[in-house]
Amino acid sequence: MKKKFFFIFFFSLALLALANGKTDKPDFKLGIERVEEFFNLFKGKRIGLITNQTGIDSLGRSSIEILHEKTNLKTLFSPEHGIRGNAREGAGIADSVDKKTGLIVYSLYGKTKRPTKEMLNEIDVLCFDIQDAGARFYTYIYTMAYAMEACARDGKTFVVFDRPNPINGINVEGNILNEEFKSFTGYFPIVQRHGMSCGELALMFNEEFKIGCNLKVIPMQGWKREDYFEDLNLMWIPPSPNIPTPDTALVYSGFCIFEGVNISVGRGTTMPFKYLGAPYIEAEALAAKLNALRLAGVFFKPAYFTPALSVYKNELCEGVQIIVRDKNKFLPVKTGIAVMYTIREMYPDKFKIYNYPAKHCGLNLLTGTDKLSKTSLSLDEYFDFIEKDEQKFLKMRKRYLMY
Repeated sequence: MKKKFFFIFFFSLALLALANGKTDKPDFKLGIERVEEFFNLFKGKRIGLITNQTGIDSLGRSSIEILHEKTNLKTLFSPEHGIRGNAREGAGIADSVDKKTGLIVYSLYGKTKRPTKEMLNEIDVLCFDIQDAGARFYTYIYTMAYAMEACARDGKTFVVFDRPNPINGINVEGNILNEEFKSFTGYFPIVQRHGMSCGELALMFNEEFKIGCNLKVIPMQGWKREDYFEDLNLMWIPPSPNIPTPDTALVYSGFCIFEGVNISVGRGTTMPFKYLGAPYIEAEALAAKLNALRLAGVFFKPAYFTPALSVYKNELCEGVQIIVRDKNKFLPVKTGIAVMYTIREMYPDKFKIYNYPAKHCGLNLLTGTDKLSKTSLSLDEYFDFIEKDEQKFLKMRKRYLMY
């Protein structure tokens, strides 16, 4: 009887694992889990750490705690959304003190986005451990870039504890950012969905774009480029308030561009970036038009929602719910562009680009080009434009791939 019970118990566990789409990867390690293997980088050094709530190991232990225990951790630094990830997009963050360690937390999203000489005076090595979302306009990678530039300026070592790109390391989409539209949401000429880990991006930033700091990347062990975050036995901690799940990050990489126009992306709802709409849209008509395009891997369901935040706060919006049917076929960047073309065509008198025709309007900064705002290209021509840039970027990034 006991044998039968244990067989049923373990068989049930196996079925549960399959149902969740997860497999054990005993050889997989995050960069932060390899501190002792690379301890020569920290021995006898004063350490600073840029991190937030996503800086944890596979058991949920914070990188702050790990480094505080194993190294001479002196100072903490926080990016956009704060060290605990509770601040809204764009909200300024003040310096603070970490309650658990008593260490000062310098804000890199307040009075300055760059570490000052004074901030770096008390450390020899500045580390970075944050979960990225995989999109060019997600600001954590530029907090990293600015910090690398500060380390090059002040002769400090910069260490990246590497983490997986949550939307895989193979797919590359979008145009290369035109440096005329350089900003904190697009600092270097890379594509919209870059398919690289933070460590790989750091290598590219340092060499290709000539930062020239003393950079060390502590790589993951066992990460495969085709892995999505859900394929790994890791805990997803929302890297910002409106990226609650890994599949949200996938949609976000294509649909954040709608932040530059008068359409809600569902901030303040249970479906941020999976809801898209406005009071002037007719949900059924838009869903029918979009589904008729037969875009790969995605279905558009008519949706009705009332955002509690941001554009159209407390107003009923009609639009669509973006349902990814097959993430391996879904192309978020091309899909987002096709949706914008469709809405602009259906509602030419009501669709607006914020601050247009200003050169540095939000849409141009998010897309890294003015070709979408100018409407001079057909959809097929726009796709040709980004496909050429994708090929250029794939060639450029080859030198920096670690996995």
